[in-house]
Amino acid sequence: MSRDKLMNLLEQKEADMIALRRHFHENPEISFEEKETADTIAAFYAGKDVEVKRNVGNGYGIVVTIQGNKPGRTIALRADFDALPIKEETNLPFASKKPGVMHACGHDGHTAYLMTLADCFIELKDEWAGTIKIVHQNAEEVGPGGAKSIVDSGELDDVDEIYGIHFYPNIEVGHVEYASGWAYAGCSEISVKIQGKGGHGSMPHMSNDAIVAASSFVMNLQTVVSRRINPFDMAVVTIGSFEGEGVSNVIKDNLTLYGDARYMDIEVGKKIEEEVRKLARGLEEGFSVETEVTFAWDYPPLYNHPEQTEAAAKVMNERGVGTYLENASLTPAFNGAEDFGQYLLKIPGAFLNMGAKPETDTYFMNHHPKFDINEKALLVAAKTVGDITLSALGK
Repeated sequence: MSRDKLMNLLEQKEADMIALRRHFHENPEISFEEKETADTIAAFYAGKDVEVKRNVGNGYGIVVTIQGNKPGRTIALRADFDALPIKEETNLPFASKKPGVMHACGHDGHTAYLMTLADCFIELKDEWAGTIKIVHQNAEEVGPGGAKSIVDSGELDDVDEIYGIHFYPNIEVGHVEYASGWAYAGCSEISVKIQGKGGHGSMPHMSNDAIVAASSFVMNLQTVVSRRINPFDMAVVTIGSFEGEGVSNVIKDNLTLYGDARYMDIEVGKKIEEEVRKLARGLEEGFSVETEVTFAWDYPPLYNHPEQTEAAAKVMNERGVGTYLENASLTPAFNGAEDFGQYLLKIPGAFLNMGAKPETDTYFMNHHPKFDINEKALLVAAKTVGDITLSALGK
């Protein structure tokens, strides 16, 4: 296949790509409620020479299969399409029409660029060999996310490699950053319910104070990272919610703590869970309370397979830099979490961080009410992933 044909066709469709992004931005839907978004995506492929499977996995996931001119390797490309429960404050002319719901993480852009790239591969399908599977994934923002259920569906069992990207407003357009090996942290949600025995504030000896027990737990939890995890391993444990509201003269009967654990190695995550449960058992003995611990394995650490990462980097540096890219650089791992890691547990591939810095002096990071991306990044992403896909198909 002529690479130039793909690049030229993408350029011709840039306006369509931007229009798609703005449509999705105006009409956001939160995780597991993305029916209209899924309908729009499916309608885009209607009548085209592809196979479309809907409701893949645990929600509105879509897998589109594009067959080339003869058998060959199978490459999957993924974009997520859910929004966040955030009130938009961008004042964009195409701002969200739904109060309290916003595309504050760039998934509108992810979906728009991939739909357009897929459309180009469909138009040029007689010129390349193999199979491309386009994965439009639901529910990335809510653990355990839609990725695992799509993997478990079996629809990707024949895939040789998989690739994905994420837009970031703190990286200049034309710049791509990537890590080799562990690239994003795993993430687990923690909840600890503590049931004590309430009573009158003047008679604490007749009660088992849930607040005192919970306070002890929060403080002792800080020793998990400092004293139970190898200092060379990345680990973060945070308690973000302490539900202890009550009145001044009543000893609290029960409460729930909510927290978050981050780690770059699944074994480290298992160690954190072990220590959290151990501390909870200690509360039962030391404070005569009952505990119930939930440790949800929402997102595994994201592991960029070195072979595929190096191959993608070679494509970007040899074909992209100097044309549609300014720079492609190896960077350290990132503490954020991404359920693309679910695909990489089973399928070799890589996940790239794409620059989407707005042209204004101020930018706002992902999940902020004023978050926005530079729409020039859409074409850059499409060309980058298109180039990587052609190379992967041709191995």
